[in-house]
Amino acid sequence: MSISFDKALGIHETALHFRSERAAVLANNLANIDTPNYKAKDLDFKQALQQKMSSSSGFDLSTTQDRHIGGEGFNTAEGDVLYRTPQQPSIDGNTVEDQIEHAEYMKNALAFQASFQFLNSKFTGLRSAIRGE
Repeated sequence: MSISFDKALGIHETALHFRSERAAVLANNLANIDTPNYKAKDLDFKQALQQKMSSSSGFDLSTTQDRHIGGEGFNTAEGDVLYRTPQQPSIDGNTVEDQIEHAEYMKNALAFQASFQFLNSKFTGLRSAIRGE
């Protein structure tokens, strides 16, 4: 009997990957805080989760054998990137707001850490099951 990591870990592995991609987008916003006409970007976790949970992921891959790997994951193409509306627009056209970006980055970091700890506990449970403890 083989162990299916997809069933054992569920969507949490993909959520961890999405959180790391969102961290990169938010860090890019912070790096461009003084760039004229730069537009702040973000990724919507709820929208991406709904896309992942729905059967229509934009394309359908069929497998002909049980050993084929299915095409799964969050699609964070340029179409999924959202632009943030600033509360206080800058004169130079930059929409990055320092406090909001830092707050969003920290919330994302906490969610990333929670997902990581959850996956770590899942792997600990799997390791215990394999050892027969």
